[in-house]
Amino acid sequence: MATGQLFSRSTQALFYNYKQLPIQRMLDFDFLCGREIPSVAGIINPGSEGFQKLFFGQEEIAIPVHSAIEAACKAHPTADVFINFASYRSAFASSMSALKQPTIRVVAIIAEGVPEGDTKQLIAYARANNKVIIGPATVGGIQAGAFKIGDTAGTIDNIIQCKLYRPGSVGFVSKSGGMSNELYNTVARVTDGIYEGIAIGGDVFPGSTLSDHVLRFNNIPQVKMMVVLGELGGRDEYSLVEALKQGKVQKPVVAWVSGTCARLFKSEVQFGHAGAKSGGELESAQGKNQALREAGAVVPTSYEGFETAIQQTFQKLVEEGKIGATPDVKPPAIPEDLNIAIKSGKVRAPTHIISTICDDRGEEPSYAGVPMSTIVEQGFGLGDVISLLWFKRSLPRYCTKFIEICIMLCADHGPCVSGAHNTIVTARAGKDLVSSLVSGLLTIGPRFGGAIDDAARYFKDAHDKGLSAYEFVEGMKKKGIRVAGIGHRIKRGDNRDKRVELLQEYARTHFPAVKYMDYAVQVETYTLSKANNLVLNVDGAIGSLFLDLLVVSGMFSQPEIDEIVEIGYLNGLFVLARSIGLIGHTFDQKRLKQPLYRHPWEDVLYTK
Repeated sequence: MATGQLFSRSTQALFYNYKQLPIQRMLDFDFLCGREIPSVAGIINPGSEGFQKLFFGQEEIAIPVHSAIEAACKAHPTADVFINFASYRSAFASSMSALKQPTIRVVAIIAEGVPEGDTKQLIAYARANNKVIIGPATVGGIQAGAFKIGDTAGTIDNIIQCKLYRPGSVGFVSKSGGMSNELYNTVARVTDGIYEGIAIGGDVFPGSTLSDHVLRFNNIPQVKMMVVLGELGGRDEYSLVEALKQGKVQKPVVAWVSGTCARLFKSEVQFGHAGAKSGGELESAQGKNQALREAGAVVPTSYEGFETAIQQTFQKLVEEGKIGATPDVKPPAIPEDLNIAIKSGKVRAPTHIISTICDDRGEEPSYAGVPMSTIVEQGFGLGDVISLLWFKRSLPRYCTKFIEICIMLCADHGPCVSGAHNTIVTARAGKDLVSSLVSGLLTIGPRFGGAIDDAARYFKDAHDKGLSAYEFVEGMKKKGIRVAGIGHRIKRGDNRDKRVELLQEYARTHFPAVKYMDYAVQVETYTLSKANNLVLNVDGAIGSLFLDLLVVSGMFSQPEIDEIVEIGYLNGLFVLARSIGLIGHTFDQKRLKQPLYRHPWEDVLYTK
């Protein structure tokens, strides 16, 4: 066991098993104390590497993250404290690994319930190699104004109230972490404050004992008196009794062993800690208090008298001139986290993104205000989901069914069209699904798929202006603009596109009116008189029928319809639909294990 001070203002630690709040509390304490360097040198998170962003005062810093203990110790050779937040299941292996590192001097084990056999092995190894274990089942420890472990001493407000941002003259050791916080406050009220405080942990076999730390405090010149809080169960306090009897402790010790109420119960009592279980008179609180009193410790008659005993002992040391005036300092204000300040109403901050189509903050996500459970329970289809997320309203079933038909009819158009070709080539180059899909989607534009929006815009504009098919087509010709939605490489007037016929048949059967589709058919009649391949294609059919859907559903105002067409909603249908086919082509090529594609020479015209 170490014989002197464990920590200093330059102490740095490695933190095992990333926990944001305890680390940030350590860094906030550092800033409060005016440390120049953060007390956390590195984080060990098995399986992860990189950096974690945290705050050191108002400055945001990046703390390295290592995947292994050995690598972290090698990267940070001056970090000699290992703070272990592993669960009780894995605390032994990680703690033993840390103890075996030559740079690690102190290991704090936070987990409660570490198997006793494992703890004994850790203790034996630590003592044989002159290392210190704090815990298991500990909140840690603190050296006032210098260094603290994890959540020790609680919130910043409590730390300031207990004056832990600067050193006092009292060495404190306890089994309980919670009671440590209480006693830090008590000590600050009646003395000049804590110099160092340790919670050894409440398990049956602590890595270091009460007497270990009292003897260590006895060798620290700045510590003028010791306060010890024990508890019933076990016999740890008797090692302190022996040390007092043998004269190994020359400084005043004020002690109290809690659990005197156990005698009020008829049966054996188990308190909160695993070790707080009285097994006889020797392990009782009364028995321990009496033994400590007889050995020379200052022991009150009750816990209520503990504060007075501490105060009187401190005042006596002051009167004897052994403790001088402790200059107080005003600690800097810790910048408040933005989210906390917002919740408390101290500040207001603008948001960065607006969402009106979905909300995932409640008990279940919702689309346009419709809970996910409702969508499933009421048998909503893909068209209903699109209507909620795209149009922010539930469209009639004939409308959502039409959307689904459009998606099914446009999902794929063979391997030779530009989008599918690009996807196939990319997949055969060994690229991933997303890359292959995106390469195909990037070809969508005015010449491939993107004609739906233009068809809707042109048909709507011409129809609403009352232009005849002749006036519309010839006017477009004079402007040098091709009529979107008209024309096909293969289909002819006598060999119509079956998809167009299916869409028209559905609309005539289910839509209340199809004025825009009728207008598109009039345009087709005129263009067919010019050339047999200038038929209404699927882009034109979808574009004109979607206009009819928006109008006849009665759910959209005229400005909303204009905006939907202008923004490009309709082309979104083609993008969504064709993604299904492009993904299929990607999987097809992967499944067939096709090699890298190279275009054949004979299919290229080489010319100057």
